[in-house]
This record gives sequence, structure tokens and C-alpha cells, in this order.
Amino acid sequence: MSVSGEQLPSEIETIAVLGAGTMGHGIAQVAAMAGYGVVLYDTSREALEHGVERIERNLHRAIQLGKFTDDERDAALQRIRGTLRLERTLQADLFIEAAPEKLELKQELLRQIEQSATRPFIFATNTSSLSISEIASAAQIPARVVGMHFFNPVHIMKLVEIVVGKQTAPAVVEMVQRVGRRMKKEPITVRDVPGFASSRLGVALGLEAMRMLEEGVASARDIDMAMELGYNHPMGPLRLSDLIGLDVRLAIAEYLHRKLGSETFRPPEILRRLVAEGKLGKKTGEGFYRWDVEER
Repeated sequence: MSVSGEQLPSEIETIAVLGAGTMGHGIAQVAAMAGYGVVLYDTSREALEHGVERIERNLHRAIQLGKFTDDERDAALQRIRGTLRLERTLQADLFIEAAPEKLELKQELLRQIEQSATRPFIFATNTSSLSISEIASAAQIPARVVGMHFFNPVHIMKLVEIVVGKQTAPAVVEMVQRVGRRMKKEPITVRDVPGFASSRLGVALGLEAMRMLEEGVASARDIDMAMELGYNHPMGPLRLSDLIGLDVRLAIAEYLHRKLGSETFRPPEILRRLVAEGKLGKKTGEGFYRWDVEER
């Protein structure tokens, strides 16, 4: 399906981030730092307030590290407006959906935006594994739906993965690539296949590390150190899994195992057990590591 100029914004000035959680608040932060007007939406007041607090904390740390000035922090914060009402996001040129990894939820957000928006827009999903084309199947105009997969922590990680659905318009890809670069990210462009490029490789490595831990090959620390010092990875796969959230890792692994049919992605028992016990990683204080309250 083609997309006309009337269906796309002439430029991106305001970005609505749908979801204020781990990824959403980070996306809102880098968007505001890049000079965009930002509307941060969540259905939970607690999540919204916590997201704004995290942004303020991150910017304060940036000042301490000499990477940001007080004036730059104040300007970025003034660009961010939080809301619990979806209708207050509808003047955005770009929607970046950062809701939980549930296809029906993402499709419903897309439907609501499309039914209510009164101006041209692009809808980008931050999904790390779900099919962009399946999400876009809920749209009247799937050509303006694209993937923008950011990485945690968003304000530090340089990569953004632009995922092109079967009907995503080339003009949409070009516009979100420009947005990514303005956010000081390096965009890579990949086809819409299960796990894209980053999740497919990252999950495979993470699950194999879990199996090694399960088999007693080495401790979590030593497995991680093997990749950090031996392969120059900035963070080992088990610590990274804790940071992402073990429940998120499990959901993605189950999805890839189902879609690709490869035993590489069958979730190991240790992952299922930790999730069942509520040990989800950094956000709960324990996963493959124990996390201090100050680190969460």
C-alpha cells in the first residue's frame, strides 16, 4: 500500500511516547535532549511519575559527569509533558509505542491513534521481537507503521534498529532514520523477520549463557567476564538479561522458539524457574545477580 504526502507529517516536531516504563522514559529523555517536544503517556500515574523521576535522575548524573549543563537539563525537562489521557497525545507527528510485548495491546494502541488523530503521523513500535507487519495489520494505513527498536539504557546505548514491515513506505523509513540520528543514535535498517537482527543474536547468546550456568560450566560472573574481556562486550549476557528483565527475555525466547522452530531459542529451565519465583533481574532486585536498591 502506498502512502501519500497528506498521510505523513512534513517534518517531525512533536513525539508522543506511549508507555513510561523502562524503555519509554528513556526514549522520551533522548527525544527531549534532541530538541523535540515530547508527550509521555501512560495509563498508570505511578509509572508516569516514576518515569519522569528517572529522567530527572539521569539528567542530574549527566551534569555530574560534565556531559550536560544545568540550562540544557532545564530545557530538556521543559520539553516533556506527561499525561494519563491518550487524547492529549494526538497532536504528535511521531508516535513511539513502548508498551509491554503483547501484540493485541500494541495493535489496540495503533487503532486508537489512527481513529482519533486529526493530522498526519507516523507510528513506530519499540518492540524487540514482534512482527511489525502483524502490528501494522490492525492499521487502515499500514504504510506508515515502522519499527524503532531502542536499547536499554536508551540514553547510553547508541543503536536504534529500524525495522521495515512488508508495507512500510520508504519515506517513513527515511524520516525515522533522521529522527534516530538527531537523537545521536546510529540507525541500522533490517527486514521484518522474527527477532530482527539484534534480538535474534542477543537472545541466542543470552540463552546459551544460561544453559552454561545451569550445567555448572562457570559462575554467572565468570561467564559474563568471558564475553566482556575476551570479546570486548561492554556487558556480559547474564548481567544484560537482568537489566532487560528475565520476564521479557522469557517472552521473547518463547516467541522466537515458536516462530523459528529452533532449539537455540528454547528457554532453559533456569530462566523459567527464576521468572516463576519473581526474580526478574534488576527491577526486582534479584535475577542472576543481586542488585542494590540504589542501582534499581
